[in-house]
Amino acid sequence: MLNGFTPAKLEALQFDNSFVNNLPGDTDVSNNRRQVYGACYSKVQPTPVSGPELLAYSPEVAGLLDLDDVACNSRLFTEVFAGNTVLPDMSPFAMCYGGHQFGSWAGQLGDGRAINLGEVINTRGDRWVLQLKGAGPTQYSRRADGLAVLRSSVREFLCSEAMHHLGIPTTRALSLVTTGEQVLRDILYDGHPGMEPGAVVCRVSPSFLRFGNFELFASRNDTQTLQALINYTLATDFPHLDASAPDAVLQMFAEICERTAHLIDHWMRVGFVHGVMNTDNMSTSGLTIDYGPYGWLEPYDVTWTPNTTDFQGRRYSYGNQPHIGLWNLTQLANAFHSITGEAARLQEILNNSYRRVFLTSWQNTMAGKLGLRSFNTSTDDDLVNELLDILSSAETDMTIFFRNLAEVSPTDHSGTGLHHLPPELADAYYQPEAINRKYLQRLQNWLNLYRRRLQADNLDERERKSRMNRINPKYVLRNYMAQLAIDKAEDGDPSLIHELHDLLRHPYDEQPEREKYFQKRPEWARHKVGCSMLS
Repeated sequence: MLNGFTPAKLEALQFDNSFVNNLPGDTDVSNNRRQVYGACYSKVQPTPVSGPELLAYSPEVAGLLDLDDVACNSRLFTEVFAGNTVLPDMSPFAMCYGGHQFGSWAGQLGDGRAINLGEVINTRGDRWVLQLKGAGPTQYSRRADGLAVLRSSVREFLCSEAMHHLGIPTTRALSLVTTGEQVLRDILYDGHPGMEPGAVVCRVSPSFLRFGNFELFASRNDTQTLQALINYTLATDFPHLDASAPDAVLQMFAEICERTAHLIDHWMRVGFVHGVMNTDNMSTSGLTIDYGPYGWLEPYDVTWTPNTTDFQGRRYSYGNQPHIGLWNLTQLANAFHSITGEAARLQEILNNSYRRVFLTSWQNTMAGKLGLRSFNTSTDDDLVNELLDILSSAETDMTIFFRNLAEVSPTDHSGTGLHHLPPELADAYYQPEAINRKYLQRLQNWLNLYRRRLQADNLDERERKSRMNRINPKYVLRNYMAQLAIDKAEDGDPSLIHELHDLLRHPYDEQPEREKYFQKRPEWARHKVGCSMLS
């Protein structure tokens, strides 16, 4: 039984398919690359593969669909989520959307290597869209093949689930299936392509709508299709809002702004860097979507980006993410303006529902990371800013530093000298031998201020540690960990995928038997492809 309901067989899944049933679609049924007008989607079938094998699946996501382990280990499951079998009630399609990429309007983009199988309504009445990534070309694939490789698929599968268990809004991953086929890829974009094993991930989400869905129709002055998409989104993704209200679009935009503010605050909290915050990769549901060249801060560096394409401009660096969130929302506001004509109201929402919400959320986050009862602007702005500046001045592992900060004694040691790194924090430093006296004195001064701030809160020490350990994860999906799992999987051994998947289900727990994953990035991974920056 799943939550009081009998597990369903795969064939018994109930598909609603409201997207294709309620929105205008492409009248050309051919699967060739082209500009598509006046349509929110194009029908398309996945491309069958020769030798699909199930590598991993998420029991929690299967549970969302009322599927149990027996269903997930069936041959039909593998065939369906490799794209070889389309169930009778499925209605596969690729979405049509546009987007701003690295600050420039790119025009029509669309689902170039994603195919939506349909929308499942589970026994609790929840809607879940099933989407295959890497199941072949669509009308929007442009010059690409629509396929995915094992390397990127492992990263997507693991990260989707890791983010969920960190408490971060995200699309989910149901399955990881290898195709038995080889795919040509140029991993470094340096003119030296090679063959890699192919794979398909099934992504699951209440919605895959992006800012770019709305931008495309606004850019084409296609207000009829834009209005239809807005009406659908209000009814399906924002049913709690009154769609008949004169300001319904503004209310929806305000909620999108708030969700985006909280989402990016979560990213900043754990040191996550998305890597490609183009408007076609921003979810109107406030979810993390499209896991490409992502990464976690290891040495704390606000200018760091994992994306080789962004190496020069660093537009999508860690510290720039809140600003890019606002920039992207402004583009969405421009799209909604073509319907509402309410420029002043849209600007007010950007200020109140994004800027102010993000600032408040970030202050609360930092109070939590430091174990404070609440954020006191008069003292804590300086406390936080000084700490972040200190972290930037030496190679300091963000995850380890904040996790171990909970072990620092609240007893005030002001007046005493600091001749070496505090033992509670020493493991966070990549080059402890490079730490000089000036740095130690600055750290000591900050620790004294921090301890006095803790004493002012008068919070029970056990409760403080507990609060900090609930917000500062011990385990995150470091790039080198994912790369080790990829290397083993490419050699035919998926065991590390399973081990990491299980580890990341409990990122805030101690898990002493897996302490080896609570360590700094190894030196061998500093410049290794897949461990430092990615394409």
